[in-house]
Amino acid sequence: MSERNSNLSRRLFLVAGAGLVAGLAVPALAQDLPSQGNVPLPTQRSGGSQQVAAVAEAPADVAQKIANHFSSVKSMTGEFMQFGPRGDQAGGKFYLERPGKLRFDYDPPSTLKVIADGRNVAVGNGELSTWDFYPLSRTPLSLLLADQIDLQHRMVRGVRQQGDLTVIVLGDSTIFGDQVITLMFDTKSFELRQWTITDAQGKDTTVILSNVQTGVKFGRSVFRIPYDQIMKGPGSDD
Repeated sequence: MSERNSNLSRRLFLVAGAGLVAGLAVPALAQDLPSQGNVPLPTQRSGGSQQVAAVAEAPADVAQKIANHFSSVKSMTGEFMQFGPRGDQAGGKFYLERPGKLRFDYDPPSTLKVIADGRNVAVGNGELSTWDFYPLSRTPLSLLLADQIDLQHRMVRGVRQQGDLTVIVLGDSTIFGDQVITLMFDTKSFELRQWTITDAQGKDTTVILSNVQTGVKFGRSVFRIPYDQIMKGPGSDD
């Protein structure tokens, strides 16, 4: 695999699987996104002014109730829209099963897929017939997919109220370095609306969820990484 394609795969992975292909600039997407209530669009860290919702410390009991509700959702599926740090965007379908399992299938013309099977995260590029692997335990995705989110845990960097959203920031410098994952929940419904992964360079990749269904049963093949086929060489597919 070329260095350019390898770097692309790694950048995609750091976005929770969702990691990205070039697209339109973020401001142009506002009118095209499905309704998300008052979920804010992701914003760039540099350049231009932006309005920021009032931020306050979230009550500990409210935040823990939200975390407990999210942990109790053992499976979900729906659509995602992903925004990269350069304004690139991509969409597709996602599948999540707790603990440790996640899949992103990107809409055409992208041939990317991201699969977490409870042990590893695999980023596949169908066009190049290549796969990159990462231990799940060494990625921020392991926090998102954990059985339980304990807000007293040392991985919790902060909890705050932002408009009608409760924001929970998770990270562990001993495992993920300077990467953190920021989860945004609807304060009333307790539903996960979006998450953002911030890399060591301070660049954000945001995934916004829509049309989410919970309590879904998946076939065993959904989160299967085709290790045997991959080992056979190029041309293998899931």
